[in-house]
Amino acid sequence: MKHLVAQIHPHDNVLVALTDLPIGTPVPWKDGMITTTQAIPAKHKVAPQAFEPGDLVHMYGVLVGKVRERIPLGGLLTTSNIQHATDSFDQTTGVHRLNWPVPDVTKWQERNFMGFHRADGRVGTANYWLVIPLVFCENRNIQVLEAALVDDLGYGRKKSYQPQTQELISLMQAGKTVEEILATDLHSAEISRQKPRLFPNVDGVRFLQHEGGCGGIRQDAQTLCGLLAGYITHPNVAGATVLSLGCQNAQVSMLQDEINKRSPQFYKPLYILEQQKIGTEEDLISTALRQTFAGLMQANAQHRQPAPLSKLTIGLECGGSDGFSGISANPAVGHVSDMLVALGGSVILAEFPELCGVEQELVDRSVDQPTAERFSSLMKAYGDSAVAVGSGFDMNPSPGNIRDGLITDAMKSAGAARKGGSSPVVAVLDYPELVTKPGLNLLCTPGNDVESTTAEVGSGATIVLFTTGLGTPTGNPIAPVVKISSNTALANRMPDIIDLNTGTVIDGEETIEQAGERILDYVIRVASGEEVAAVRHGQTDFIPWKRGVSL
Repeated sequence: MKHLVAQIHPHDNVLVALTDLPIGTPVPWKDGMITTTQAIPAKHKVAPQAFEPGDLVHMYGVLVGKVRERIPLGGLLTTSNIQHATDSFDQTTGVHRLNWPVPDVTKWQERNFMGFHRADGRVGTANYWLVIPLVFCENRNIQVLEAALVDDLGYGRKKSYQPQTQELISLMQAGKTVEEILATDLHSAEISRQKPRLFPNVDGVRFLQHEGGCGGIRQDAQTLCGLLAGYITHPNVAGATVLSLGCQNAQVSMLQDEINKRSPQFYKPLYILEQQKIGTEEDLISTALRQTFAGLMQANAQHRQPAPLSKLTIGLECGGSDGFSGISANPAVGHVSDMLVALGGSVILAEFPELCGVEQELVDRSVDQPTAERFSSLMKAYGDSAVAVGSGFDMNPSPGNIRDGLITDAMKSAGAARKGGSSPVVAVLDYPELVTKPGLNLLCTPGNDVESTTAEVGSGATIVLFTTGLGTPTGNPIAPVVKISSNTALANRMPDIIDLNTGTVIDGEETIEQAGERILDYVIRVASGEEVAAVRHGQTDFIPWKRGVSL
């Protein structure tokens, strides 16, 4: 049964409109009725009481704002009448709430996925070969290698709109007017046929590009090498070809040190070429082609084999969030997180600017005091750095977030944090550290979708669950990114990029727990090789987080 409004937490003093509520709409609430005094768009918040300036606004059981202007009973909360506000948090309480409502996972305990078993004991959900530049100077050579390899190896997959351009040219040459051309329905884009894969057990060759490796502070070069090492040692990767210029800050020795940190007994084929040592472009490219081809022959010897769900590491991400994200997609993913933790797997909750306002809950859920203190320290340092450049976490919501109901950062953050479920925090990691413990791991990253997804995969996520209320095509070069819609309208409007819809929760067709179980079932299929929309579209977004200044 679909309701008009929802109260997310018993202590909340605002309601979420589940559908558009025109002015004068009677809304059943508790034992009485509220009449809307303003039009309340779906996803936005309606006042079940009159608010005066200075009153506090609570959602998800936490403080999310302070009233600036009087809001009448049945009125609309907006950026004009409330402002961002959060409770302070204390890292020294010594409270560690380690008891949590462990979900019943009996029916999942014998389930397996078909993954790629690596020598270090980790299991991948895919099998890729990487071609990576150590510095931006090598990006063009990466592009040359991509042009030489992709199509002939059977990994080409292109949707061409060139025939539509040709059709428009023909119309213009036939004397059609601007108005006639604008009114023309163009034929569907052509999808080029993919050749059979030469290496059927290799999911693809991924060519990463970035703008780092030199020109910044040394710490940025070290961090970039840590991120790239995280990708090279990742269980979804069979091996890598690395191109180095030679004189950059991100030296080969730095990369090798970072690889050894993550994999002391590194076992994968790895080819590193320095252009300044090799000489001509032709010699560099020819050598890289030979070595990459040889590496692919070795990678093709890998086969999918059964693995328990405890071998999964799931990254949790949201982007293009809306006012429904925190009551459908995010808590459904939170239920998946709790189920996976109960099964012995690992999950990663990142995007520290979007944990603003829920710090105390995460501090109290930390397994011990050092873990709580590290989280508090990283949050404070990150917040201070934002203020130092004239910004702050309160400026985090985007225009799209605000338009669709997330009008303060605390409101956005409290909903985003629900992806992490309710299990204890077993570790707090700073970018780009590797996940080594089963359970809920916190990873310090930006809220930026692609930077955070890039980081979660670099820290070991083999699949990413990405919730969205507005729609985004984000993918990753080596890990499947499952796109989960918070509302049915989005799933219907953008079916080409959405994999799963949890708008069923809003529509009253499914509980959060049922949606979570449906997501986990899909995760198992994806971990076994089923393609997600981002992979079909060739969406391989990769943006390293640059924390320092340029020099």
